[in-house]
Amino acid sequence: MEKWTILTVDDEPINREVIKHILKDHYRLMFAENGFKALAMATGSLPDLILLDVMMPKMSGYQTCVALKKDPRTRNIPVIFVTAMTDIEDETTGLEMGAADYITKPISPAILKARIATHLALYNQNRTLDARVKERTKELNNTRLEIIQRLGRASEYKDDETGLHILRMSHYARLLGQAIGLPEVEVNRLYNAAPMHDIGKIGIPDCILQKQTALTEDEWQIMRRHPKIGAEIIGPNPSLLLQMARTIALTHHERWDGSGYPRRLKGEAIPIEGRIVAVADVFDALTSRRPYKDAWDVSRAVDYLRKESGHLFDPNLINQFMGILFQVIEVKERLADHPEAVHRAAAN
Repeated sequence: MEKWTILTVDDEPINREVIKHILKDHYRLMFAENGFKALAMATGSLPDLILLDVMMPKMSGYQTCVALKKDPRTRNIPVIFVTAMTDIEDETTGLEMGAADYITKPISPAILKARIATHLALYNQNRTLDARVKERTKELNNTRLEIIQRLGRASEYKDDETGLHILRMSHYARLLGQAIGLPEVEVNRLYNAAPMHDIGKIGIPDCILQKQTALTEDEWQIMRRHPKIGAEIIGPNPSLLLQMARTIALTHHERWDGSGYPRRLKGEAIPIEGRIVAVADVFDALTSRRPYKDAWDVSRAVDYLRKESGHLFDPNLINQFMGILFQVIEVKERLADHPEAVHRAAAN
C-alpha cells in the first residue's frame, strides 16, 4: 500500500530530525520550517496529516492552523500540534482552532505514533464515508434527472410534438444560458429543468391538445391553464432543480411586453429561466413540422424572433440568440425529426 504523507512544520532543525527518525520507516515525510512554506506545501501536495509546532517566528502555529482550516482544500486535513507549550489553556486554544490533537514536547515516540495512527484511521474513515455519500448523491441526482426527463416526454404523448422537441429546446436553452454568462451550475440546471416546461399539458383535454384546427376562445382559456397546472404538478420542493423546473413551467408563456399568461408579468419581472425557455421553445416550434403546419425555414423563424423582440421576447436574449445561431442550427440538424433520431432519443 502507498504510504500516508505527513507534513511536519517546525522552525527548529533538531525537532524535525527527531520526528524524521521516529516516523521515517512508516510514512512519507515532508518538512517545512515556517507557516508560510507549510501553507504552500499543504495546498500543493495535500498531505494526509500535519504535525504543527506552535511557537514559530513570523507566523505562529495557531495562525497557520487557522489558515489551513479556512482553505477548502486543506480544512479536512487533521492537524496535531506538537509543542513545548504545556498549559491546559494552550491545549484548549489549539483544539478550538480546529486541531485534532495536542502533543507536548519532549516527544514520546510511542505516543506520537499512536496518535498519528488514530487520526489517520479516522481521516480515512471520513474520506471513505464522504466518497460513499457523494456517490449516493450522484445516483439520486441521476435518478431525479431521469424522472424529470421522462415526465417531460410524458407530456408530449398528450400533444402533437415529437420526442426530440424537448431535447432540442433544452440544448437551445443551455446554449443561450451560456451565451448570457450564467454560471455553469445554473446552465446545467437550466438544461435539465427545461424538459418540464409543458408538463402541465397532462391536465389539458386531448380534444383541445390534438385539435387539427384553430382553437376557439373558450378552448384557448383552457389551454392557458397548463402553466399553472405544471407548477402544481411539480409543487414546492427544496431541490434547486425542481424549483427551477417549476418556475419554467409557470413562466415560459409570459411575454416581455406583459401580454403573456398566466400572470401577465412584464420585462425583467419574468424570471430569466422562463425568458430563455420561451425563446428556445418558440424557435423549435416554428422550425418543426406539425400536423397543422409545415416547418418554417430558419431564416423565416429568425425574422419572426427579431420582429417580436421587445414584444414577446427579451431583446437581449434575441441578440444573444443570433450570436449562437450556428450552434443552434447544428443541434437542430443533429436532432432532426426522422425515425432513426427518434429511436435513438427513446433509447437514451
